[in-house]
Amino acid sequence: MSTTATPRSAAPAPVAAARTTAPDHTPSWGTLLVLLAGVFITTLDFFIVNVAIPATQADLGASSAAIQWVVAGYGLALAGLLITGGRLGDMAGRRRMFMIGLGAFTIASAACGLAQNPEMLIVSRVAQGASAALLMPQVLGILNVVYTGQHRARAFMAYGLTIGFAGVFGQLIGGGLIEIDLFGLDWRSIYWINVPVGIAALVMTPRLVPESKGTGGTRLDLVGAVLVTGGLVAVVLPLVQGREQGWPLWTWLSLAAAPVLIAEFAWYQRRLARRDAAPLIDLEMFKERSFSAGLAVTLAYSLAMASFFLVLALYLQMGHGMTALNSGLLFMALGVGYFIGAAQAEKIAARLGRQVLTLGAVLTAGGYAVLAETVAGIGATGSVMWLIPGLALAGYGMGVALAPMSAIVLAGITPKHAASAAGVLTTAQQVGGALGVAVVGIVFYDALGTGLAANDYAHAVTWALIPLTIFCVATAALVQLLPKPAARD
Repeated sequence: MSTTATPRSAAPAPVAAARTTAPDHTPSWGTLLVLLAGVFITTLDFFIVNVAIPATQADLGASSAAIQWVVAGYGLALAGLLITGGRLGDMAGRRRMFMIGLGAFTIASAACGLAQNPEMLIVSRVAQGASAALLMPQVLGILNVVYTGQHRARAFMAYGLTIGFAGVFGQLIGGGLIEIDLFGLDWRSIYWINVPVGIAALVMTPRLVPESKGTGGTRLDLVGAVLVTGGLVAVVLPLVQGREQGWPLWTWLSLAAAPVLIAEFAWYQRRLARRDAAPLIDLEMFKERSFSAGLAVTLAYSLAMASFFLVLALYLQMGHGMTALNSGLLFMALGVGYFIGAAQAEKIAARLGRQVLTLGAVLTAGGYAVLAETVAGIGATGSVMWLIPGLALAGYGMGVALAPMSAIVLAGITPKHAASAAGVLTTAQQVGGALGVAVVGIVFYDALGTGLAANDYAHAVTWALIPLTIFCVATAALVQLLPKPAARD
């Protein structure tokens, strides 16, 4: 059975429920385009900012600590508020929260483009992340309700393709915008580009996107929101800041507090569920094995994604002295592989079912292994063109794995939990990315040493690719925990 059959096997209950929570609506692909526009700009801003850091620091006179917060503030706000954003969508309406998040993100992007000092830019970046946390879980929630059967599988494929496009081509887009220097905006153009896209999507949303809600109460669990946000921030904050600050005591205290806060959150959610008092997350959805095991798969694969883009960009720009634009152009090899893999993922899933994720993870691991061998061979002086085969293979694996992943993980979730489950899924992706950057960053910078010798960056990225390969192999192993299609039918 295929990924396209996965949603269909859970179709009877979701379709019936959808008719009670959303108006009768024949979805068009215009609906998908509007939703994906929001996904694209919020994902793009997670990656694009890195290429603008040198110009931003020079223009605003920002310290290194302030620049770190420009990057970290977005991710912290996004990871900490995603689950709350998903629950708000279930309660107040997913289209409504999508529009609020999109509008706020557009305003925050303009504020970033107008920033006159580092403090204003940091606050605006945090506002961007918080707005994205309202927007992003609604997209998967709406897709899960509006589309069914083959249409749902294709919508999820398009979602995965959009995420990959924004991530893979983020550096190229950012480098191109800075190189063009449109209207003399320099680094500010990477934020202003969101404004026309956001406005256009806002205008079209009421016309093309139907409203839907979950069931289970109309009050927000504020205590649960504080606990889960605190627990996630307690994990992400020290991982983002710890290495730069030499892992002071507060980072270890924060990491120790994180499991306590998460455990308290789980206990409180069970207590509310027993009282039928609308918890932030209904823990019943974790009883669906495809969801709980799928979260583990998502977390493991996310460990190997954001950190890969980071260390490769450092190797190309610092080790080889390439410009942001030229290094972005080299990433096109990864992008081409990704698009081919994503385009073929549906047919592969039709033959392999859940094992499409195993294939994607193994191919990604193979690409990383080829890159490690190539980098070790070319060092800092050989032609970077030799990296293209490894990049293409890794990109192909990413496309095969990521395109069907969301559909498989969310297959058993009913519409009443759609946005909340999507919030949990996206949170797993963000936390996995932060963990990966922290772990791989430790390996990379320890191997880098002073970074003064010609081959230091090549040596460092070769070592960093080892844990990245291990994360992919672990993903392939975790896929085996997913239920077989026959068990869900």
